Amino acid sequence: MQRISITIDDDLLDVVDALMEARGYNSRSEAFRDIVRESASREREQAPEQPCVATLTYVYDHATRDLARRVTQAHHDRHDLAVASLRVHLDHESVLESSVLRGRATDLRAFADSLSSQRGVRYANLHTIPVIVERTEHSHGASTGHHDHLHV
Repeated sequence: MQRISITIDDDLLDVVDALMEARGYNSRSEAFRDIVRESASREREQAPEQPCVATLTYVYDHATRDLARRVTQAHHDRHDLAVASLRVHLDHESVLESSVLRGRATDLRAFADSLSSQRGVRYANLHTIPVIVERTEHSHGASTGHHDHLHV
């Protein structure tokens, strides 16, 4: 077993302590081990090549140097994944952004990790939903004629 030390914000440490109390952990180490295990099990649940739709929601400090530009650039760099985004200014420092994504599970996870690991990004959460993608030909009414496109 390895011993590590971490730096954590006071409010996050309060969350860990509350989790310890609620779940009956004897130490912070036990709580952190379970948090890491839960995160690892979520990673394993999705097959890497599985087509998915997803929401990526995170809060970031817009005053963090160059962060807003880097977030925007990340979306431009992976325009193949990004469907739409909503940005809400929560207060003078914090912005909540929620993006709808579509792509392979592994690509969505990599994109989420690249954003959530940026300095100044907090509370990131990726929620993926596996889908079956089919190419079908059909009509949307008499006047539109037949065409084919992808259906999820």
